Amino acid sequence: MLTIGYIGNGKSTNRYHLPFVLQRENIKVKSIYQRNPKNESWSRIAHVNYTSDIDELLNDKEIQLIVVCTRHDSHYEYAKMVLEHNKHCLVEKPFMETSKQAREIFKLAKEKGLTVQAYQNRRFDSDFLTVQKVIEEGKLGELLELEMHYDYFRPEIPQSITKFDPAMSYLYGHGCHTLDQVISYFGKPDHIHYDVRQLLGTGRMNDYFDLDLFYGKLKISVKSSYFRIKERPSFVVYGKKGCFVKETKDRQEEHLKLFYMPDNEDFGIDTISHYGTLTYIDEEGTIHEEKVKSVNGDYGRVYDDLYEAVVNGKAKTITDEQTLLQMEILETGVKDLI
Repeated sequence: MLTIGYIGNGKSTNRYHLPFVLQRENIKVKSIYQRNPKNESWSRIAHVNYTSDIDELLNDKEIQLIVVCTRHDSHYEYAKMVLEHNKHCLVEKPFMETSKQAREIFKLAKEKGLTVQAYQNRRFDSDFLTVQKVIEEGKLGELLELEMHYDYFRPEIPQSITKFDPAMSYLYGHGCHTLDQVISYFGKPDHIHYDVRQLLGTGRMNDYFDLDLFYGKLKISVKSSYFRIKERPSFVVYGKKGCFVKETKDRQEEHLKLFYMPDNEDFGIDTISHYGTLTYIDEEGTIHEEKVKSVNGDYGRVYDDLYEAVVNGKAKTITDEQTLLQMEILETGVKDLI
């Protein structure tokens, strides 16, 4: 049994973590720390201890791992605090504000023989897992180009922010999803072209980015905007023999926002209307077009991997090197903005 606690009792903890953890019989949630219970807006979970005394959480000998689900600007402070109390640590993304902070946290964990990693749950998005399946089947031929889009039409968000904060940028907040997917599957790129903008003007929030990552002949474009009234496809993959288009994103977040939880059999599962389309030419020159059944996603797999690392001593799936590379890309992307 892995016994865990949480720092933070907001949307992240209650929407993106607990619904999956509570399904797992080998993980026990013992305590949740909330700094100000007057602001509590989520229903309490039976048999879980809620506290406003962080020392109670940090000094509980039964708790082996603490999950940091707070604002990005407190990740470093809390992660360091958790490790100094000799507990393993899982940190929401973006992992830290700088690669320097990330290196320090990884170094401290290594010195203490502890596990610390980022909550990169989007590795287990259905659309991303389906793209991997299509690539590995080989019908596309040699890969040439892959486009990843993470679009919104939410102009009110950048319009409400009047100053620039690198760690509050769109690249940090959403690039940490898609960049981790690229790094986890394709590794370190040969080079990167950055197009990171402030569409509302200098000194305002970063609200657009378009990064091209090059791997030999393959170009992977990671694109996002707050001003897309019509979303682009989630994934478009081109090879020498074909292409695959996945229009819709993973549905886990969609269902969670509706409080339709993972204990439902069809939680997060694509229907036929959500399936991607594979078009390719075979060796005889015949063109085929077919729907591809989506691979089921599961954010809780981050916890499965973490359980194996903490309890059984297996290597982490989400490695320090991958997280550091992501942090360096995020830093470089916003460094020239003011």
